[in-house]
Amino acid sequence: MPDLSHIFQRIDAIRVPYPVRYTTFFISLGGLCLSLLVLLAGGQLSWWLLLFALLSAVGVHDLLQTHHAILRNYPILGHMRFLLEFIRPEIRQYFIESENEAAPFSRAQRTLVYSRAKGQSDKRPFGTQLDVMAEGYEWLTHSMAPSRIDSHDFRVQVGGKDCTQPYALSLFNVSAMSFGALSANAIMALNQGAQMGGFAHDTGEGSISRHHRVYGGDLIWEIGSGYFGCRNAQGHFDPDGFARQALDPQVKMIEIKLSQGAKPGHGGVLPAAKMTLEIAEARGVPMGQDCVSPAAHSAFSTPIELLEFVKQLRFLSGGKPTGFKFCVGHPWEWFAIVKAMQETGITPDFIVIDGAEGGTGAAPLEFSDHMGMPMLEGLRLVHNTLVGVNLRSQIRLGASGKIISSFDIVRALALGADWCNSARGFMFALGCIQAQTCHTGNCPTGVTTQDPQRQIALVVPSKAQRVKNFHLHTLEALQELLQAAGFPSPDKLQAKHIMRRVSAHQTCSLEDLYPSLAEGSLLKKTTKGMPTVFTQFWPLATPKHFQLDDQLSLELTP
Repeated sequence: MPDLSHIFQRIDAIRVPYPVRYTTFFISLGGLCLSLLVLLAGGQLSWWLLLFALLSAVGVHDLLQTHHAILRNYPILGHMRFLLEFIRPEIRQYFIESENEAAPFSRAQRTLVYSRAKGQSDKRPFGTQLDVMAEGYEWLTHSMAPSRIDSHDFRVQVGGKDCTQPYALSLFNVSAMSFGALSANAIMALNQGAQMGGFAHDTGEGSISRHHRVYGGDLIWEIGSGYFGCRNAQGHFDPDGFARQALDPQVKMIEIKLSQGAKPGHGGVLPAAKMTLEIAEARGVPMGQDCVSPAAHSAFSTPIELLEFVKQLRFLSGGKPTGFKFCVGHPWEWFAIVKAMQETGITPDFIVIDGAEGGTGAAPLEFSDHMGMPMLEGLRLVHNTLVGVNLRSQIRLGASGKIISSFDIVRALALGADWCNSARGFMFALGCIQAQTCHTGNCPTGVTTQDPQRQIALVVPSKAQRVKNFHLHTLEALQELLQAAGFPSPDKLQAKHIMRRVSAHQTCSLEDLYPSLAEGSLLKKTTKGMPTVFTQFWPLATPKHFQLDDQLSLELTP
């Protein structure tokens, strides 16, 4: 059944005030019912009065209830969506499409999140709806001697040799989403859910707003190229401004954003027309001006300078775990950063690998579809490189990019991640219906809008509980998967434990697709026998700049 988002967009195009919209809607609906009933009843008016009273009662109830954002923003009309949700499985099954065809997230994926967020059963009868013989099908190999794990509260200690305030991070956390991209109510619900569930909430590059402070949930402060929340009048990094916020006990980790998976190397602009006083306050930018996130940082321009910036932020924050997030692009640039670690002895406490499949509020189609390395490939490259220089034990790795289910977490952990982040998964927990109007300000559920009337639809305590539930039940499912595979803990997962069908008659493990590097192998004089990316680009990378070393390139050319 077609989505109703286009209907909502047409209603939004009218742009009339909410009281007028509701009043007009009720009067029009009542008039229509009156006309039909008078025609059918031969002039007897008592029935239409009763029907109009019932419809009005439903409308008032929808406006006052706190469980469904759709009904608060679209009284009565919103019931059409839930009716279609009820009847469309059969319609879709026989006439339209399967549950696994919608994009970017299928209805099956969204239903899984909704069920776990609401505390409902996530069980499914009658077997898998996936084609297990199709190319790309993946599964976790199980054991005939299942294990027993006492708790689902899996954590990883983040903090290397130079960190004085290590943090016990949950294996599943809220990925970077800024206030401004999300509504105030969405930010508060995410943070309260994180506080209740004991996991972390990444601020996104929009900095720490007053809404992040209300419930005191643990924060990972992301510092982007705009240095929002720690910038001077010229838009450059302000050490004193950074220290004032970074020393706050609520801030647990500092993350430098180098690039975002959905639009790496692009930057962004929040037009002055969309700026609010609250956004300006959080980001430290003046009203009446465009809020610009440059494509590149001004605080550093070489791999060595990047690591010195990491060291500076770690010192200014009082020794808190400090690292960076990026989507892998040119592999030699990543190799240059690793060589800078070797030369300077400075290592980040963590690295988050974002994938090209990651989400964003708005990006050019070419960037969303064809820019950046997918998360699994990027994660494996980063993991292998650190293993190859004997630094993997000192640096924790996070993974973000279309993480929804516990199997998504298992696959990322098997390829080298220590924890996972999810953005759109937690948006679904807030009530997002994938209307894909994030960039218009017309979000029908109040998640990605600054419209104060729309935000009212998202009731913070109710949605915070759903955020907590989604985190809880996803980790419970992860616990069950690990037990079925016979593992005592998540860190025992390896790439060989995940199988993938590569054709109708052939399967292989992820270890076969993404081979491991031996510890210290990149410290040897030759890269012979290693994957091509290392033999071709590792010798040419230099810690002095991000470009290829042209002189070495000429010397190595046959």
